[in-house]
Amino acid sequence: MMYVADEKRYETMKYNRVGKSGLKLPAISLGLWNNFGGYDHFEKQREIVLGAFDRGITHFDLANNYGPPAGAAEENFGRIMTQDLKPYRDELIISSKAGYYMWPGPYGEWGSKKNIIASCDQSLKRLGLDYVDIFYHHRPDYDTPLEETAGALDLLVRQGKALYIGISNYDAERTAAIAKIFKELKTPFIIHQPRYNMFDRWIEDGLTDVLEEEGLGAIVFSPLAQGLLTDRYLDGIPEDSRAHRSEIQFLNEENVEDTLSIVRELNQIAKQRGQTLAQMAVAWNQQQKSVISVLVGASKLSQLEDNIKALNNLDFSADELSTIERILAKK
Repeated sequence: MMYVADEKRYETMKYNRVGKSGLKLPAISLGLWNNFGGYDHFEKQREIVLGAFDRGITHFDLANNYGPPAGAAEENFGRIMTQDLKPYRDELIISSKAGYYMWPGPYGEWGSKKNIIASCDQSLKRLGLDYVDIFYHHRPDYDTPLEETAGALDLLVRQGKALYIGISNYDAERTAAIAKIFKELKTPFIIHQPRYNMFDRWIEDGLTDVLEEEGLGAIVFSPLAQGLLTDRYLDGIPEDSRAHRSEIQFLNEENVEDTLSIVRELNQIAKQRGQTLAQMAVAWNQQQKSVISVLVGASKLSQLEDNIKALNNLDFSADELSTIERILAKK
């Protein structure tokens, strides 16, 4: 059956301007880091992506290494684009990234011109697109001159392969340094993608100041701390949870146990606000002035719908914010 987008898709979503640019992103964007790989059911992926667009989510965030296996998320999204979303291409913001390991040898990762140009070309082929709207350098490379990395990203814009440029996982000092180079090149550098949530607030230690000074926006990932800031673990650690997998360093039984009492207190605040803990966590992220969009993932459409409901109550009272700070200080 041919897909036709919901006519009311723009009626409830909130859109925010990215820094000083002309681009606006939805307050909630869909990240395809997990659940969109080669081992995940394609029709379920399709349901989530199309359901997101029907609800006003216009931004879909990918990277060359998303899967698993690496590249699979782009290939699957490319199938959905060809099959369903091609008529709506000009309504979509599609992003990808380069920087993490993709192929053997010295050119398959990091930030050389060789890697960035090749990675972008490979991503466009998998996506079936002529260009992406935003292309990111995924992680800093301390062995490659910053001028080379910036110059390669600038070249992508001049070649028509990207409209805007972003960076991810850069600290405050390196963000300021590359911003200076981009200014000299007149590159449309507009956005930073850092990790940020109630339990991981590193961007507040200098990065948000740089973003404001440089007129950049932030789109944050991991707003739910890999599930810690949800009701998933309120009654302990389920047997089928990811916290039981020892290979996941940032989400393990010890981390969950250490935060359970705090999570339960935060959950009480969420209940008083008429929200789930996940909804409150998404809303809280948007209190940070630099944050223009929050990236959420989903393994089913109902999860995404639940996260979108966070937009129904984005306002926090001074008492709520101070209580949350007091609770978080116990961590």
